[in-house]
Formats: sequence, C-alpha cells, structure tokens
Amino acid sequence: LVQYFTLHGTGLVEHVETHYGNVHCIMTGTPKANLPVLLTFHDVGLNHKSCFDPLFIHEDMQEIIRHLPVCHIEAPGQHEGAKTLHDEYSYPSMDQLSEAVPAVLKHFGLCRVIGLGVGAGAYILAKFALNHPDMVDGLVLININASAEGLMGSVASKFCFPIKLTFQDEIDTNHDLIATYRHHITTTMNQANVSQFLRSYHSRNALEVERPVPGGSINVRTLKCSTLLIVGDNSPAVEAVVDCNSKLDPTKTTLLKMADCGGLPQVDQPAKVIEALKYFIQGMGYLSSASMTRLRSRTASGSSVSSFDGSRSRAHTNELQRARTHSRGAEEKRGRSHTDSMECSSNSDQIASKSNQVAC
Repeated sequence: LVQYFTLHGTGLVEHVETHYGNVHCIMTGTPKANLPVLLTFHDVGLNHKSCFDPLFIHEDMQEIIRHLPVCHIEAPGQHEGAKTLHDEYSYPSMDQLSEAVPAVLKHFGLCRVIGLGVGAGAYILAKFALNHPDMVDGLVLININASAEGLMGSVASKFCFPIKLTFQDEIDTNHDLIATYRHHITTTMNQANVSQFLRSYHSRNALEVERPVPGGSINVRTLKCSTLLIVGDNSPAVEAVVDCNSKLDPTKTTLLKMADCGGLPQVDQPAKVIEALKYFIQGMGYLSSASMTRLRSRTASGSSVSSFDGSRSRAHTNELQRARTHSRGAEEKRGRSHTDSMECSSNSDQIASKSNQVAC
C-alpha cells in the first residue's frame, strides 16, 4: 500500500492560474484531436496520488492510458507539500471549483474530456458537465452525493474524509488500508488546507438535476453525457449514490454496485473499476481493440447483473463483440454513442429487459 504514495509518474506538472486561485495539475500523454482526455478530480483528504495511483499503476489500466492522455486536477492547497493558504484567501465553493476546470482545459489546449471523480471531485465534475456539456463526453462518478449537506451528507462525509472512516466493515477488514491513508493524510497533506476544502464541500448546494420524463420537456436540466456511477455495496455513500441515480436520465446512466467493497473501490478493487471503465469508454466508441477478460454477464428477474470472473468471460465473446460493433457503428453515425447499461445476456442467450443498475 505504501507504494501508492511513493511512486512518481512522468508528466507535465503545473500550477494553473484560475479566477479562484492556482490549481495544481499533472498532465500525462499527448492530446489528440479525435480523442478525449481522461480528467480526474480527487476527494476531500486526498490528492491525485492517494486517490488514483492504485488505479493508474495497475497493469490493466495501462491499456487505457496508452490510448488516452490523462489530466489530474488537485484543488487549491491539496497537493503534497502545499503551503498553508493565506488568511486573506477565500477558499472557492464547489461551484467555483467546477468553473476553474475550463481554465485548466484551456491552459493545456484540451477540448473534450471523460471525467473521473471521487466524492467531492465527482460532484465538481458533475457540476462542470452540467454547465459545459459540450466539453464532456462521459463521466465516471465514484461515491457522488448530489444532495446538499444534510442527514445524507453527514453520513457520506465519514467516507469523504478518510481519516474519519468509521464504517465498521472496513475497520474490521482493511486495517492496513486505513492505517496507510491515516498516515498519508497526517504526514503529507496540509491539514489547514484540507479543512478548508472539507468546509467548502459541506457547504455545497444540491446539484440541479431532474430525471427526464418521456414526452415531457426537452429542456430538463440533467447530465447530457453517458454517466457511470460507482459505489461499493458496503460504502456509507450507497444511499447518496442511489439517490443521485434516481435523478439522472436512465437512458444515459448506469449505476454499478461493487460487491464486497467499501468506501474506496478504486483502491480496494481497482481491477473491477478498470474493467467497468473499459466497457464504459468502449460504449462511446473508443478503445475498440481493448481486451476484455473479466466480465461475465447474466440476467436475473429482468434486471442486468454483471459479475467479474475471468474464467467464464470467454463464453460471452460474441455478445461483447456485438456490443463493440454496435458502439463503433454509433460512433460513425453520431460522433459518439450513449449507453444505458452493460451489455448482458442470459445463460441461454435470451435477451432480457435492460435496467440501469448493475452489480458486480
């Protein structure tokens, strides 16, 4: 676990000036005109390394980052070794942090992104996508809470600030993980700055999103891009993520619950998250040649259920190939496609009705 916080990837590291302060950014890879950039934003108490290194150093992730450049954004004062922010500095709100993202994209000459956010970072990227839909191809949001701070937010905040992880299942089963993160937060993060970021997150407004109704207004404010919501089934954030899912367009949103997983799925089970990410990106017409080795799909009671099992995935090669062919055809026709669920089939190869909720 310690390696997560000591490995240093190569990339362009810059402090990007925005209207709301300097933002620490790490850019890797070379942007291409026909491909989006994978844009990450971390949670409270973390930075790009502690939040995403377990994911990005995983061998299965290399196939993605060979195709897509990556830009990590860190909120003001949250990078390792950050000095305490000046007393006169007013820490930006969640809305203001979302409006700092376009300045980062402009600085690096980026046009379109696939956002990957956790907790507070998920909220910020979702807000950014609402206000700048033309710049976002897709969103992968882990442990998002779309509500304003309240009862649901107070529960989720125990996850969002990892030093306060109190969920009993994780305490019982992940002693090393919690100890590593506690050490990271107390030794490498500026505590005063983290507190300001936490207060900003707790002062957030609810995301102004509304689930479209068939035959209803076409001007409903909602996320326009393909969206994948991820949460561990033992996470304190489950209720908040399910609530967010109920407010989004079901034709463009998938909710993925990860079995035997707590509040840090990208750390606890990175291979599962990466496999889901590959399918998600393929659904938009990218990574058509990416290898898929772990996903086995079946249907139960008319709902889509996905589990990760490399020994059985080959039985569904034809189904997965049809999914990839369909996504490539949609890409040629519309520029990119939107998917509402993982491609699933039953053991008898009969197609069942689709749901926008899957479990793995």
